[in-house]
Amino acid sequence: MDTKHVVAAVIIHHGKVYATQRGYGEFKDKWEFPGGKIEPGETPQEALRREIREELDTEISPGSLIDTIETDYPGFHLVMECYYCTVRSGSLTLLEHEAARWLDSAHLEDVDWLPADRSLLPEIRQHLDRHL
Repeated sequence: MDTKHVVAAVIIHHGKVYATQRGYGEFKDKWEFPGGKIEPGETPQEALRREIREELDTEISPGSLIDTIETDYPGFHLVMECYYCTVRSGSLTLLEHEAARWLDSAHLEDVDWLPADRSLLPEIRQHLDRHL
């Protein structure tokens, strides 16, 4: 089975987390934390900065690693490194996604998450609740 090694940016601002809705591909309309594939020679942090620049025209600062999620999807094995991130500059302009929402702790379940992203919600809820 093919393995996809990706990164995800968990962008936190004013007690909310940024979620994006896929606008393309096999998982169109599902919600995720923005990010993408790590290219050969890139560190996960470099991949995060590049992906967010390409997808959202925004510069971020990757922070601490939240978790590395491994799960099987039909046809591939996913390894997803997830980092807390902050926006350095830009306005999170949707260049590839269909929609985006800022979700507080009470509304994390309001969107239809991809399974790997959903598995992060308990940790993100705790983080948001600690920083109220």
